Amino acid sequence: MTLLEGILVVATGFGAGVLSSTVGVASLLSFPVLVALGLPPVVANVSNTLGLIPGGLGGVLGYRDEVREAGPIARAIVLVCALGAIAGAALLIGLPPGVFEAIVPWLILFTCLLVGVQPRVARWLRQRHEAHHGEARAERRHMSPATTAFATMTGVYGGYFGAGAGVMMVAVLGLGTDLELRVVNGLKTLSLMVGNVVAGLIFIVVAEPRWDVVVTLAAGSLVGGYVGARIGRKLPDAVFRWAVVAAGVVAALLLF
Repeated sequence: MTLLEGILVVATGFGAGVLSSTVGVASLLSFPVLVALGLPPVVANVSNTLGLIPGGLGGVLGYRDEVREAGPIARAIVLVCALGAIAGAALLIGLPPGVFEAIVPWLILFTCLLVGVQPRVARWLRQRHEAHHGEARAERRHMSPATTAFATMTGVYGGYFGAGAGVMMVAVLGLGTDLELRVVNGLKTLSLMVGNVVAGLIFIVVAEPRWDVVVTLAAGSLVGGYVGARIGRKLPDAVFRWAVVAAGVVAALLLF
């Protein structure tokens, strides 16, 4: 890399780190830049995944209070996303390329719809419970079997393809638990980091990353991830929710 390209990759890593810790669509920025710099798509994908791992670490560090507050749900997210990412990577290796490409944009758009309507759905479920049982529903501070299953499927998707996985995790945890949105955002950042770590370890074994790009991207993403977490913690719920929806729609349109 030239000096100018190195500066561009560091700046890209910073921007991708901020996006990862806020709306969860880091690769929409970083992957196209790496391809534009002349890296073959597979090498760009591998290098991008490895380079964004420090961004995830910085994001989780920034959200450490929220992750700690989530308690057992955070531990469950680590487990299901690690297992899901392994399964997703196996599908990526074993299936013909492009199997899910046709449905991925629609899946992301549907997830955006869920994120957008989640407050109304949660309110309807709460009122329905009170009408049937005559008492307020206890707050859901643990993942039900259904929520765990959907979180695992999101982890599989993240290991296989990844674009929009953060948006999907926000929808799953927003509908399946009663955690505050800032805590959900911290768990989303944690899930993306776990997926990148698992996929990155697999890529180191089976692929050939450009290590100069990985290190340069990592330097920017580490700082960007932490800065993004500080921003994400202060965003009002409504602003964060619609920012996630907007990012998901952009991701879907780019994938059509």
